[in-house]
Amino acid sequence: MIRKLLIAVICVLILAGSGGALWVWQGMKTLDIPVALEEPVLFNVPLGTGFGQVARKLEAEGFLADSLWMRLHGRLNPEVIQVKAGEYEITSGMSPRQILSKMVAGETKQWSIQFIEGWTFQDMRQALASSEHLTRETTDWSDDAIMKAVGAEGEYPEGRFFPDTYAFTRGETDLDLLRRSFERMEQVLAEEWESRAEDLPYDSPYEALIMASIVERETGAPAERGEVAGVFVRRLQKGMRLQTDPTVIYGMGDRYAGRITRKDLLRHTPYNTYRIDGLPPTPIALPGREAIHAALNPKEGDALYFVARGDGTHKFSRTLSEHQKAVREFQLNRRSDYRSSPAPAVNEDAP
Repeated sequence: MIRKLLIAVICVLILAGSGGALWVWQGMKTLDIPVALEEPVLFNVPLGTGFGQVARKLEAEGFLADSLWMRLHGRLNPEVIQVKAGEYEITSGMSPRQILSKMVAGETKQWSIQFIEGWTFQDMRQALASSEHLTRETTDWSDDAIMKAVGAEGEYPEGRFFPDTYAFTRGETDLDLLRRSFERMEQVLAEEWESRAEDLPYDSPYEALIMASIVERETGAPAERGEVAGVFVRRLQKGMRLQTDPTVIYGMGDRYAGRITRKDLLRHTPYNTYRIDGLPPTPIALPGREAIHAALNPKEGDALYFVARGDGTHKFSRTLSEHQKAVREFQLNRRSDYRSSPAPAVNEDAP
């Protein structure tokens, strides 16, 4: 009550133009004194916090010499009292007036999390669980519970979330980001499906998503995505098996320890494209837009094989004999147990 009365008296002094106005002017100038900090500091404004409370908290935490002058500033300038809740970053050199302007504009601290192209859904969940600034809601949820929460009940999560960098603010949850990522993938896939090439061996956008995930996992050089997709599309069109190692690895699950053996290639799993025809039943990773675009707009050509050169690029071949020569040139001399993908057909009757 005394503080409110003092503010009223100060206002009278200002209007009267008395000598006290100099004192007021000097007090108001403290709102322009920059703060000195060794490192940025986070300042939280809880939901429902009033302007006076914010001013007093700034004073209590050392950002303001006397909250009286900020509250007077608010009395004289009603537009500045509409501070928005959130977490704000205060850096050295900012003045109380600049701090207040930031809060009025709602320029809250933005954190970010990145989901990488080629990650699995479990990689994505681990990143969410490890985020220090994100409110965790789904840590103990099953994949099925998450899919239900994002509006895709009963569907498999792999490949359904768009890999990107997502910004978030204090109070947002992992479920918020999962929803944003899921909706973003739906949007991107729909856009790319609309601009797809003709005569593709897909019956649905989901099948294109499966192919995109394989392209994503096979491609070390982004510029080769279209060519890699072209090889796989032509193999499907000719009734050839995809014979791609990343699908085998995905089907191995926790059994994969860094290498694929002949026994692994011969073992039946729903994802072993050395043993199954066509596409695997689901995506095997999170594909980015470029991989989705490549799957839906594969590069024309006649190559049916490719092998890694060892520098992140691939050697593409039209015939099996050309491919076997490339394997000898780029791989067999370097690592005898290496198997390129797609590779020559395996004798399925071998013991």
